[in-house]
Amino acid sequence: MPEVFADLVGQDEAVVELRRAAAAAAAVLRVGAADRTPALITAGPADAAESARTAGDGDPGGVDPSAGMTHAWIFTGPPGSGRSVAARAFAAALQCVHGTGCGECPGCHTTMGGTHADVRLVVPEGLSIGVSEMRALVLRAASTPSGGRWQVVVIEDADRLTEAAGNALLKAIEEPPPRTVFLLCAPSTHPDDISVTIRSRCRVVPLRQPPADAVAEVLARRDGIAPDVAQWAAAAAQGHVGRARRLARDPEARKRREAVLAVPRRLTGIGAAFDAASALIEAAEAEAEASVTEADTAERAALETALGAGGTGRGAAGAMRGAAGQLKELEKRQKSRATRAQRDALDRALVDLAGFYRDALTMALGAPVAPVHTDTAALAGAGAQKWDAEGSLRRLEAVLACRVAIETNVKPRIAVEAMMLALWKG
Repeated sequence: MPEVFADLVGQDEAVVELRRAAAAAAAVLRVGAADRTPALITAGPADAAESARTAGDGDPGGVDPSAGMTHAWIFTGPPGSGRSVAARAFAAALQCVHGTGCGECPGCHTTMGGTHADVRLVVPEGLSIGVSEMRALVLRAASTPSGGRWQVVVIEDADRLTEAAGNALLKAIEEPPPRTVFLLCAPSTHPDDISVTIRSRCRVVPLRQPPADAVAEVLARRDGIAPDVAQWAAAAAQGHVGRARRLARDPEARKRREAVLAVPRRLTGIGAAFDAASALIEAAEAEAEASVTEADTAERAALETALGAGGTGRGAAGAMRGAAGQLKELEKRQKSRATRAQRDALDRALVDLAGFYRDALTMALGAPVAPVHTDTAALAGAGAQKWDAEGSLRRLEAVLACRVAIETNVKPRIAVEAMMLALWKG
């Protein structure tokens, strides 16, 4: 198994920072073990940036063992930058017996495999993370690590925390247990994504979108994908490693992308614009349904079995009648997950469409940059000649406005129909 930071593409500065912090955390444990005292992290978010630059330098005897380490972190960056990859890798490095993220020890293996008893991963499946879930998580995180190192809480998409859930998390961050570390992932530190108060108590690790060449190199080296296919997929995915891998391997993903990039050719009138909107929405719904149906069925079957479905003993029927509330709650969670999956699928399509109009804009301006979609460069060039730079920019802005509208809970069909009309009218 490669060392844990190997999959963090194009983030050299962040990797250096996280390595130093992991080494500092290991030093805290060593000092605590030698003194037979509880391990404590003393570096707070305000001084952590300076601590990180000096941790491990000079005379080890004169360095605060917690320098460079703090108890709460926020990983920020655009989609595909590797926020969750960085958080999981850092969690593994904290659990590593060597304090380096070697990738070989049991701590690294179990953390990266998702089975470490002291690493709690929150991946929101619905539209938000509720207060009850967060309170339960905070309570569990306060326990002493079973493996003798750290309790680590990784919250992906922390921007989905409800206000009440954020307040519950804030209290834990303000008064953290001595051996607990919180790792949050969010698009940015803007108040719309993370509350100002939580931000002020965390150390921020900004990540950038990795260059396509770096993504292509990883796909070719780690996944055995042909170099030319890897290069195309990395460019088409706009630096998103996971999306690039899907495009390179999954024919269905490529078909969905081709259908999206055919939209500009279909916008020949008002009726065609509404037809294109319906096709885009229906494709997103079908993709979402395919992604959640199996999990939904398995969850319901497991719950019904636990509640006594199919039982023939006395009271079995009554038990099922009394379980209606639990089944209803499950249906509510599954509906929220399906909505999230649909919006995620639709957003991927909009990102592809935005890339097309970005290509048209750069060609209209004569900018010396490579196109995002090399396979539709000729079509984008024709569009650039027809619309000119101003028209291409208006169309690009219409796609971006649609993404924002959906994220702010405008009905997807309304937002997409408005976008298609704007693309047709120019």
